[in-house]
Amino acid sequence: MLVLGLETSCDETGVALYDSERGLLADALFSQIDLHRAYGGVVPELASRDHVKRMLPLIRQVLDEAGCVPTEIDAIAYTAGPGLVGALLVGASCAQALAFAWGIPALGVHHMEGHLLAPMLEKTPPQFPFVALLVSGGHTQLVQVDGIGQYTLLGESLDDAAGEAFDKTAKMMGLNYPGGPEIARLAEKGLAGRYTFPRPMCDRPGLMFSFSGLKTSALNTWQHSVSAGDDSEQARCDIALAFQQAVVETLTIKCKRALKQAGMQRLVIAGGVSANKALRASLEKMLADMKGEVFYARPEFCTDNGAMIAYAGCQRLQAGQHESLAISVQARWPMEQLSPL
Repeated sequence: MLVLGLETSCDETGVALYDSERGLLADALFSQIDLHRAYGGVVPELASRDHVKRMLPLIRQVLDEAGCVPTEIDAIAYTAGPGLVGALLVGASCAQALAFAWGIPALGVHHMEGHLLAPMLEKTPPQFPFVALLVSGGHTQLVQVDGIGQYTLLGESLDDAAGEAFDKTAKMMGLNYPGGPEIARLAEKGLAGRYTFPRPMCDRPGLMFSFSGLKTSALNTWQHSVSAGDDSEQARCDIALAFQQAVVETLTIKCKRALKQAGMQRLVIAGGVSANKALRASLEKMLADMKGEVFYARPEFCTDNGAMIAYAGCQRLQAGQHESLAISVQARWPMEQLSPL
């Protein structure tokens, strides 16, 4: 089955072609980072308008790269949620219009299920069951995955997601958007031990997260440094390192707890923050000590992309799932509501 995947949940327009027998044939992505940087964050209306502008050219590009014509496509998968409603509607409308014109089915895909299954596109994909850490700008969740659509939520953030905390902390220190990569870049030049931030909710049992207090600690430290006359690049680097260390250690502690609770030794990390090198190194060491395995997607498939949507959609379409021509998206969509395959 040849599936065209469309991703428009937020600020990246992704298109890909996935074949159930040959694998990923082509993918293309346009990031709106430069568009939103002037505002310090995503402007939903601008995001939606840019998706309209980019969608069809990217589809043509992917078809050309794959050497395919529309008549060869068997189905279209698109992101139906969660995400920005206006942005989601662009992808859903385009998918349903093309599906109607080409006489093929279209299927809405859960954005986070796409992220969760992105490591399946690698040469050595994980086997079910496993524990997944979904960590991005909008989500921080630990999920027990027994199969596609068989998800049990083990823990999640009570407030800011980890990626959101990265971005907000960076903005408070006057760094460019998006803040996550900026924090990681500065952390590489930071002096370890100058600052120490709390590891939130690690001193109590359970698998819930909270990063708002950590964000406040970073803000107070930065403001104290500025008031003391030290707003240097090195001060930023040292705070960035301490902040990243706190997030990474917190995520690692909770992942270890989740694996023990589930009785598993296989971990998948997915979402934009999973590209963070310090997080990967920490989790790899923890799984090595446990004699377990950790899996993640290549960096370009950690952020939003069409390939993960095409893959996830293909699995559900092959299982016989389909939908009407109605255009329906969901800004919020608990993953536990998905039907199992």
